[in-house]
Amino acid sequence: MALLKILHFPDSRLRIKAKLIEHVNAEVQLVVANMFETMYAAPGIGLAATQVNIHQQIIVIDVSDKKNQPLCLINPVILSADGQQSTEEGCLSVPGIFEQVKRAEQITIQALDKTGKQFTITANEVLAVCIQHEIDHLNGRLFIDQLSSLKRQRIRQKLVKQQRDNN
Repeated sequence: MALLKILHFPDSRLRIKAKLIEHVNAEVQLVVANMFETMYAAPGIGLAATQVNIHQQIIVIDVSDKKNQPLCLINPVILSADGQQSTEEGCLSVPGIFEQVKRAEQITIQALDKTGKQFTITANEVLAVCIQHEIDHLNGRLFIDQLSSLKRQRIRQKLVKQQRDNN
């Protein structure tokens, strides 16, 4: 397994819409394993393939305290969304930035697991937020897209300066 490089905003590759996976095979399973390793090392609670410059519909998540409940979502689709919650979100692709974002309170999704088996789950609280956040990544959207253009511009300037200072 290998750690993958996480793209950082404003990298334009974060805006590429991910493609559906037609067949879950050994190559896809290796990507999933590498994504889990990368997410845990970051450390984070969710990672979309788009964030590691792989433009396929793969998400890995683990919102458990002990990091022992890995969840893989391939080709996820939100079937229903109910209620509304506002929570502070952060993102491995937008390091050091945390902002309030409104999301559905409960969602039901359908996806494939890492073996290609279809399943449906209903999620709420942190898991619901995380799934919606990662699905946004697969569609080329970031949580900061829900903020005002002024806030987005300030975040962009801050991250560009950090990247410049680190190089």
